[in-house]
Amino acid sequence: MNLYADIRALVLDRLAALQASGTLPDGLSFSAVAVEPPRDPAHGDMATNAAMVLAKPAGAKPRDIADALAQALSDDPRIASAEVAGPGFLNLRLAPSVWQQVVRGVLELGQEYGRSGIGAGQRVNVEFVSANPTGPLHVGHTRGAVFGDALASLLDFAGWDVTREYYINDGGAQVDVLARSVYLRYLEAHGQSVAFEDGTYPGDYLVPVGQALKDKVGDAYLDQPEAVWLAPVREFATDAMMALIREDLAQLGIHMDRFFSEKSLYGTGLIEAALKALDDKGLIYEGVLEPPKGKTPEDWEPREQTLFRATEHGDDVDRPVKKSDGSWTYFAPDIAYHYDKITRGYDQLIDVFGADHGGYVKRMKAAVSALSDGQVPLDVKLTQLVKLTKDGQPFKMSKRAGTFVTLSDVVEQVGPGVTRFVMLTRKNDAPLDFDFDKVLEQSRDNPVFYVQYAHARAASVLRKAADMGVVPSSAALEPDAVMDPAEQVVAARLADWPRQLEIAARGNEPHRIAFYLYDLAGAFHSLWHRGNEEASLRFVVDGDPQATARKTLLPAAVGIVISTGLGILGVEPLEEMR
Repeated sequence: MNLYADIRALVLDRLAALQASGTLPDGLSFSAVAVEPPRDPAHGDMATNAAMVLAKPAGAKPRDIADALAQALSDDPRIASAEVAGPGFLNLRLAPSVWQQVVRGVLELGQEYGRSGIGAGQRVNVEFVSANPTGPLHVGHTRGAVFGDALASLLDFAGWDVTREYYINDGGAQVDVLARSVYLRYLEAHGQSVAFEDGTYPGDYLVPVGQALKDKVGDAYLDQPEAVWLAPVREFATDAMMALIREDLAQLGIHMDRFFSEKSLYGTGLIEAALKALDDKGLIYEGVLEPPKGKTPEDWEPREQTLFRATEHGDDVDRPVKKSDGSWTYFAPDIAYHYDKITRGYDQLIDVFGADHGGYVKRMKAAVSALSDGQVPLDVKLTQLVKLTKDGQPFKMSKRAGTFVTLSDVVEQVGPGVTRFVMLTRKNDAPLDFDFDKVLEQSRDNPVFYVQYAHARAASVLRKAADMGVVPSSAALEPDAVMDPAEQVVAARLADWPRQLEIAARGNEPHRIAFYLYDLAGAFHSLWHRGNEEASLRFVVDGDPQATARKTLLPAAVGIVISTGLGILGVEPLEEMR
């Protein structure tokens, strides 16, 4: 059930009838016709822009089209009135029975209410986190992890076939640094005194890894040159870090479908195959790049490199894929990795990067466009920085990590549900202030509390009704009953759930779900407070099970939708506030 989609279908049907009668010309496209909430709720329940977007192609005045459409809609029992406003907008008021049917739909469909098929089973790969396997996840990774996982759940709910993927950056120099750092902890486990030089990882999280290495190999690597132990220690350390990262993700309820190793691209022909695919399209050449911006010619040493014609696919400059010494650039394995994803048959790719990767977006889009001949879209989502505070002060770094605040630090302070919800209270590309005191505060200013409190209140109504022997059922609905305006506001928010969900899914914007839940909670809390003052708006009517059965339907529907929305965000709804 999708009330907005149903009313839009009605509008399109009446527009087609106006064409058949000759009021509108044939050949018009109705794709831009929308049905949405009016900007001012006082103007009606819904509004359509049909007359405005069809006036020019139809060669008619907007108000003339709006008048004809209003007349055509008047015979539908769902439409109480259709009023032309301004230059040609059409405001619709719906019959009271419509809002009862919304509640019925929520109750009958349960947590399937709002589920959409707009994804049409298309395969989408959501790559997120993809942190270097050199330590525990930090707070920046936390935001990307929550965003990526919620986005994947959102797309799944909207009908896409989703793969959650983690790209393990285990092919670069940073894993050698990790191996050397673990080796120092290995020496330490043997009782030796060690010093961590600049560039190594001093965090205490490597202490157990060094001990585990000692337990495995004993003294085999003591007094041995680096060439003997670097490769096996690198593999051992990477495995240990990935186990730690999996544990971090599990704290937030995140489980990847696939882990892809960058190292698997080297020496296997995969990089060469990807670049050959570009070369076969005439997109690889030998050339010299222009001096980068901000450097004078004297600072620039021109050299011939192997370049990708990224500018032919929307980038600002062509990009090197092989250095003058014959080694691969960082970009080359990334091209190969995305080529692998394309060859796996995905219809869409989504990459979730940290804000520091903003300069990488155009080149990755260019590469995917070139490799797929423009058939596989890539959407890159950047997650901005998170500012942590507690007691009015910046939250201190973790000694265990050595240099940063870890995901575990945050979850330990507030729990996984609060962490996840707060990370989604801002759009991904906006900076986020995470105040540990505020996110635990019990007030309207804390969106986590506000939404959870609404769910807990709905659950408390159902418990009180159950004590009277009443279980809400759509059979108790009175189709012609007129809702109080405060009740209708809540029903209208419920009706908007499928529309909001589709908007969020089409835009890859899971934060919209958090925003919607906050608005729904606000409408429900407002109705609750009205009930404290007006007996007719109370959900539980003492001594009247029949009235209670009818009045508890709305809070039951609210509880269902909040629970569904929180589920998409990966947050467990609370039955009672602690």
